[in-house]
Amino acid sequence: MKFAKTYPLSEIATIIDCKYVGDASFPVQGMNEIHVVTAGDIVFVDHPKYYDKALESAATIVLINKEVDCPDGKALLISDDPFRDFNKLTQYFAPFSAFAKAESNPPIIGEGTIVQPNAFLGNDVVVGKNCIIHSNVSINDRCIIGDNVIIHSGTVLGADAFYYKRRPEGYDKLLSNGRVVIDDHVEIGGLCTIDRGVSGDTTIGYGSKIDNQVHIGHDTVLGKHVLVASQTGISGCVVIEDEVKIWGQVGIRSDIRLGKGCEIMAQSGVSKDVQPGDVLFGSPASNAKVKFRELAAIRMLPNFIKNK
Repeated sequence: MKFAKTYPLSEIATIIDCKYVGDASFPVQGMNEIHVVTAGDIVFVDHPKYYDKALESAATIVLINKEVDCPDGKALLISDDPFRDFNKLTQYFAPFSAFAKAESNPPIIGEGTIVQPNAFLGNDVVVGKNCIIHSNVSINDRCIIGDNVIIHSGTVLGADAFYYKRRPEGYDKLLSNGRVVIDDHVEIGGLCTIDRGVSGDTTIGYGSKIDNQVHIGHDTVLGKHVLVASQTGISGCVVIEDEVKIWGQVGIRSDIRLGKGCEIMAQSGVSKDVQPGDVLFGSPASNAKVKFRELAAIRMLPNFIKNK
């Protein structure tokens, strides 16, 4: 998330009541998770395992729970609980607001677009031209919909990310301030859920088609002309390149990449990167031809045992 204006480091430190290392006027332009940070962003880190990754990332402000040497050209915010203070910043810069606010921030709806009864469009939503939004669709705050998009009944765009930190008293939720961005000529089936990014965008690329009852997690990026069949679950922070085909009841773990033109056959579980053009099947998914030979061999085992 980029802020509406640039803030000095000292002001950000005041908002979350923490110490800072660096020039008081050091520019702060936004806040993001580590996989989408750019210069001017705050990134948070609260585990020694990830200190170096955060300090060496593109982020120029690191919200951290230990006083460390500050890299050149960067600044630090020293907090006893970076997770909590990242949430404080979200509450400050992108607080949840009731729909009554939409009177002053109404959705923008393009020419030729049809919005059926009982569809909900939240604050600062933008819908392009010649779209069809069917009944009982929920498009939550700040979502962006392109031209010639069809969204079928019961679909929810922009629900919060499934992202929690375990505390002694239970699970603490990381607040979401990102968006869902749908490109032109996309069709989304009924009863789908597409979560907004924690701080960036969950993106559905040009011409992609999504079947009914599909879930897409936070900050995931679908490329152009991707097909996703029914009952597929895609975790957060997945990158799916152009022209990928994902068939029914596939499960995909977080933080992996599916290469251009690959195909994931039905009921597969994908737990690692997939190379462009590969065809995978099974759980854990592997090369479909190899997997089918393995299954054929397994079916022959009773005969081997019987003939011993």
